[in-house]
Amino acid sequence: MRVLLLTTATLVGFSANSLLTRGALGSGSIDAPSFTLIRLATGALALALLLRARHAPAADRGSWTSAAALAGYAVAFTLAYTRIGAALGALLLFGAVQVTMIGTGLVRGERPGRRDWAGVALALSGLIVLTLPGASSPDGLGAILMVAAGACWGAYSLAGRRSRDPLATTTGNFVRAAILALVALAALLPRGHVSITGVLLATTSGALASGGAYTLWYAVLPHLAAWRAALVQLIVPVLTALGAAWLLSEPLTMRLLVATLLIAAGVWLTIGAVRRRT
Repeated sequence: MRVLLLTTATLVGFSANSLLTRGALGSGSIDAPSFTLIRLATGALALALLLRARHAPAADRGSWTSAAALAGYAVAFTLAYTRIGAALGALLLFGAVQVTMIGTGLVRGERPGRRDWAGVALALSGLIVLTLPGASSPDGLGAILMVAAGACWGAYSLAGRRSRDPLATTTGNFVRAAILALVALAALLPRGHVSITGVLLATTSGALASGGAYTLWYAVLPHLAAWRAALVQLIVPVLTALGAAWLLSEPLTMRLLVATLLIAAGVWLTIGAVRRRT
């Protein structure tokens, strides 16, 4: 039950990140590089304060490899959301996560059951529906950036399965990722623009939806197989699509509705398989 509650809270945080990022960038409240840096810096600060308040030695400080994956995800994720909507972006992001995490899990010897494979097939069919040729197909460059973000996030999630101290690991990764992102985006900052609203949205994304949710995710990951950790994240596009229609006035098209229903069915099927075996 604890793992289920932590996973649910984490997925809500992931969805909030998409909505906050698209809300800030879509309204022109802030530019993408500034949003990324504020998000990472405020996430690192909030986590560092929590770590200090814990009064316990850190068992793990993170790594530059994980930080590079986190920074790559954050930069590509934010740039992608300057070109595509929140719901479409979430679908593409976690589709790429599927390929990265499930593929790596198979290489490492994980073997899902038949019902699990059926769930994966249903969920991925939802992504196929999204990307079929048509008027509502996503912007090409935006889609490429979001797929790259998904690959980076998949790598970051896989690294988290070895974490011995989720809070300390996430803190160390955020600090390093903020440094890497600053180096990568420094040339773009003088042309940027910020507003109070943009800063508030970026700070909320960093301190709560990123720092908090990512710490919970690292706490959950050791209890999930790589392929299952990938699949449960596909519930995020469903939450994001509904949130984007309600909060950002994005259209809830038939294509998007069918895709989200297929994904939800796939996730339900594999979760049902887990419950039957436990």
